[in-house]
Amino acid sequence: MNLTQIKGNTWVIEASELIPLYRLDDSRCVLLDTGLPGEREELDETLRSAGLTPAGVLCSHAHVDHCANNGYFQEKYGTKVALTFPEAGMCSSLLTLKCYFLTLSPGTVERESSCMLHTPDVIIPPADGPFSFCGAKFRIVHTPGHSSGHVCTVTPDNVCYTADALLSRELLEAKLPYNLSQRMAIASREKLRGLGCGFYVMAHRGVCSGAEIGPLIDANQALIHRRAEEILSLVDRPMTASQIAEAACLCYKLLTHKPPRSLRFERNVRFFIEYLVDTGRLNEVCRNGATYYMRPEDNETFD
Repeated sequence: MNLTQIKGNTWVIEASELIPLYRLDDSRCVLLDTGLPGEREELDETLRSAGLTPAGVLCSHAHVDHCANNGYFQEKYGTKVALTFPEAGMCSSLLTLKCYFLTLSPGTVERESSCMLHTPDVIIPPADGPFSFCGAKFRIVHTPGHSSGHVCTVTPDNVCYTADALLSRELLEAKLPYNLSQRMAIASREKLRGLGCGFYVMAHRGVCSGAEIGPLIDANQALIHRRAEEILSLVDRPMTASQIAEAACLCYKLLTHKPPRSLRFERNVRFFIEYLVDTGRLNEVCRNGATYYMRPEDNETFD
């Protein structure tokens, strides 16, 4: 993995995602996330080659591509892990992890993601502001939406790690962007406009300057609105969430034959359905004990 300097002591490791780190001195660093379980050995070797030991992990949120190696570094190096309270709770048991995966069975969650189970050493305060960790002063910006306790972190070099609060330009054609709450994710992205950072690092392989952040936020917001309207256009009759998900998969050509993937697609579509319900563009109605979704203007046609 390449290790690339962004500014001052802020660097990024180029894994399947970008993993920022802040160098505390010549031999110690704070990682901002720890990547996927399959990246563990290569990530560890990259740090060793640079002469660095992770003194801390300031983790953005408890998704498998961001925290899967937290426990590993705790055990191997005594690394201190910091998480927000909601994300710490997510990693506390297999059943709380199921709340993240939602549509997957408990057994599937155990087989695929037990690596996420760990107990953080430090709970990140619930308010925005300075946060001293491992002897360095960071700034925490709470950005819920993608997950319940997601945070962005500003390093002492005034570099912001947006984690998954923002998609890079390379991902602005994402077919079903994941947000637990689309409405909260939209509001959290707006918070990033006024930070005044020199650089912004997006987890999924993007770095932009402060001058570029406004247009990138605009493009992210437009993507969510566009996908919501596209999914709304598929609801041409009273439909269950599964029927809408199937229509969306056909529309976006997400024609997997693997149930765990299709269940994830259905989960992501459901979050758009919920956004459309909360914004008044879909109504929930019941028939034979099942929930159907329909446009408000079509209510009279349902019996």
